[in-house]
Amino acid sequence: MAAYRAKRIVDLVLVCTSAPLWLPLLAAVAWMVRRRLGSPVLFRQQRTGRAGRAFGMVKFRSMTNARDDTGRLLPDAVRLTPFGRWLRSTSLDELPELLNVLRGDMSLVGPRPLLPQYTARYSAAHRRRLELAPGLTGLAQVSGRNAIDWPAKFELDVRYVDSCSLTLDASILWQTVRAVVVRDGISAGSDATMPEFIGYDGPGPPSC
Repeated sequence: MAAYRAKRIVDLVLVCTSAPLWLPLLAAVAWMVRRRLGSPVLFRQQRTGRAGRAFGMVKFRSMTNARDDTGRLLPDAVRLTPFGRWLRSTSLDELPELLNVLRGDMSLVGPRPLLPQYTARYSAAHRRRLELAPGLTGLAQVSGRNAIDWPAKFELDVRYVDSCSLTLDASILWQTVRAVVVRDGISAGSDATMPEFIGYDGPGPPSC
């Protein structure tokens, strides 16, 4: 618990002291999204946080709301515009998550928050990724981002939980800056976005 409090204090200090840098950028990107994609500017979605608690994660919208004749949303690859791809490749779509960090829903570093329906599909080992607050970036993100598959992501998440420290967080934050600059691992193979996690692909069923 002491380590968790220290991590929380570092998050608040870093986010608050860097606010003069990211707040103007947040406003500029919001204006661009409004101009290119219209309203709403923000994309809100329920994600799973520490100890399995759900929270509303907020990002900049990067897709249109184009639908087919039956009213269903078109595939991600169709709705993701060139501007949206640019937003994702620069990670600027993630900027509003700093507000989640301020609220305590997320940390700067930790396993990425996933959809609530994924939780029941975790193995017992993978469920350990819920022991820490989810992160804006994490070990998996600096080790390949969307270019690595789900099993590899979960293994890296659990490894982070086992070895979490402020020194490791500092290293991950530094590597994140590099990954964003060179735009490593933006795409997931031939998919426009990371494919859905459909379940644990290993020996034995997932723990429910």
